[in-house]
Amino acid sequence: MADASNDAKDIEKLYVYGERLSEAKDKSQNVEDYKSIIEAARSSSVKARQLAAQLIPRFFKFFPGLSMSAVDAHLDLCEAEELGNYEEDHWIMGLLVLGEYKKQIRVQAIRGLPLFCKDTPEHISKIVDILAQLLIAEENVERDAVHKALMSLLRQDVKASLTALFKHIESVDEPVTDDNLRERTLIFIRDKVFPLKSELLKPQEQMERHITDLIKKSLQDVTGAEFKMFMDFLKSLSIFGEKAPTECVQELVEIIEGQADLDAQFSVSDGDHVDRLISCLYMALPFFVRGASSSKFLNYLNKHILPVFDKLPEERKVDLLKNLAESSSYSAPQDSRQILPSVVQLLKKYMPLRKTGEEMNFTYVECLLYTFHHLANKAPNATNSLCGYKIVTGQPSDRLGEDFTEFYKDFTERLTCVEDLTKATMKKLTQGMGQQNKTTGTAISDEEKAKIKIQKQNATTGLRTCNNILAMAQPLHLKAPSFIGDKRINLSWNEAVKTVAPANTAGGKRPGNALNGSGNQANKRGRVGGNQLLDRAFDGLQYGGRGGSRGGQGRGGWGRRGRGRGRGYR
Repeated sequence: MADASNDAKDIEKLYVYGERLSEAKDKSQNVEDYKSIIEAARSSSVKARQLAAQLIPRFFKFFPGLSMSAVDAHLDLCEAEELGNYEEDHWIMGLLVLGEYKKQIRVQAIRGLPLFCKDTPEHISKIVDILAQLLIAEENVERDAVHKALMSLLRQDVKASLTALFKHIESVDEPVTDDNLRERTLIFIRDKVFPLKSELLKPQEQMERHITDLIKKSLQDVTGAEFKMFMDFLKSLSIFGEKAPTECVQELVEIIEGQADLDAQFSVSDGDHVDRLISCLYMALPFFVRGASSSKFLNYLNKHILPVFDKLPEERKVDLLKNLAESSSYSAPQDSRQILPSVVQLLKKYMPLRKTGEEMNFTYVECLLYTFHHLANKAPNATNSLCGYKIVTGQPSDRLGEDFTEFYKDFTERLTCVEDLTKATMKKLTQGMGQQNKTTGTAISDEEKAKIKIQKQNATTGLRTCNNILAMAQPLHLKAPSFIGDKRINLSWNEAVKTVAPANTAGGKRPGNALNGSGNQANKRGRVGGNQLLDRAFDGLQYGGRGGSRGGQGRGGWGRRGRGRGRGYR
């Protein structure tokens, strides 16, 4: 009982110190009382430490000379572990065990941390830093206390608090960093800060700019999912909203360009870079629609990717061509002129000649024809030397005095072969759909019905691809064709147009599952060859996909980028 008696005396002394400080007009004269309170934070008495956790922040502002000692003592309370031997002293709190004592002290101390800043806001950054480190607490009640304390400080000074928080996710040069702490900080920002942006980010423009700058610093080392989270948040800010000037929209594209590593040398064997590039291009598409420049992306594709297209992983080729198609309608004339030779070269490769008996990859051809039309619409006379067309613009680049007859013959022969293969495939698809309609009524099991449904969906999408190919190939037989430069062609993987007006499909809204790396009727591999198109329609395999087995479109298929932390791609 001696220990209990001593504890009671310690607690009584603390009450005396607290009362004297409360009543004193010049509290700085009671410095010894405050020192005693600080010392009590290391007491072996549970209740004394709990009381110290209340008193230390209450009188903190009156003793600036003891600020370091006070904060250090309070931190000991936040991490309370050494409490002496209370294994038999359960009389203190009845049924609670030793671990509960520690937890109550820690919670009390955590709740007191914001009080250090109430009248001394210069300490906010340090206290937020401390609280962020406590986010890794395993006990829900402790973590909840940390969340509430952080929100209190965010409401007091959002700029200083955000700056301190983001340091735990942006300090990529530190050799050793707790990944668990970084993840918990990100979760807190995502779940607690982002949803309250309209309340916290005031004045709006100033604070939206500040958090944008913090996010930009944090993007040097992120996963694809984290990057998408940050971009989704940035898009929701008013400074990047629908009424934002073009330069702000361009800023978002530049952020995406940085994540895509467009200044890096490309290696076709670097699968992570390929995934990241394709995902970032997809993410940038909506901003091209709003007037941002696609030049850097398109020039990088032209210089580094299209020349080695055949060496890319098979499941990424379709992803790349679909993104290129949707970007093409937003290309500048100068970019179109530079990219057209590479596109025509790929077109010739994938539009077979009749004599060779090659299969045709319908999805590739749809993408490349769409890209060709939109690029040629911006730089029509560039097709004279590429395809043998006779388009007069009055510029020296027309090259009308040169003979490109063989190019025209080769190109149009390939177009004719494409049309013949497409019509034959459409006939088989239509016949197959008729057969599927007949078998629908006889299907008994849910599995059979589901398989037939998938077959019909795939055939429908296949027919859309074929119709698009015919619509784009037919005008190209003329010596001076008119290139399709509007949105009258609705790409087969986009949702069907429901109105008669031209639809803004290129770069527009993807199917609902596009963020998971797929388009309508996603296919895991992406390649659709001649017989494969029919096989998918008749065998129930999914057709016309956008995603692969690696990180898909819009979901960010890359891991943390190992810069200074040893976090390589996963």
